[in-house]
Amino acid sequence: QVQLVESGGGSVQAGGTLRLSCAASGYVYHMYCMGWFRQAPGKEREGVAAITIGGGRTYYADSVKGRFTISQDNAKNTLYLQMNSLKLEDTAMYYCAAGGPYLCGSDSWSRSGLYNDWGQGTQVTVSS
Repeated sequence: QVQLVESGGGSVQAGGTLRLSCAASGYVYHMYCMGWFRQAPGKEREGVAAITIGGGRTYYADSVKGRFTISQDNAKNTLYLQMNSLKLEDTAMYYCAAGGPYLCGSDSWSRSGLYNDWGQGTQVTVSS
């Protein structure tokens, strides 16, 4: 079992910047992939970005490519999401997730059902 806690959300104007953090604890040794998902009210949960732990491979949703950057600090067991040039459509609850080696492929990283552990979420609100 892995415990994940997100932080860094808030309210910003369109074009602004936020940096989300996800601290992992517990049994992290089978955590081979981590990702960020988001869900707006009345919408389906969607994958934002994912990264292989220690592998350097990253994946992004088309809607955030060039604006968001996912990264990790292995020493701190922490995942980050740098969010630049925020748009109104980025408004959502953002969740951190972790899973095993079957994730972080182009055909799997965005499938929320494949992740084992989830955080409670952090709210991001973008206004015009």
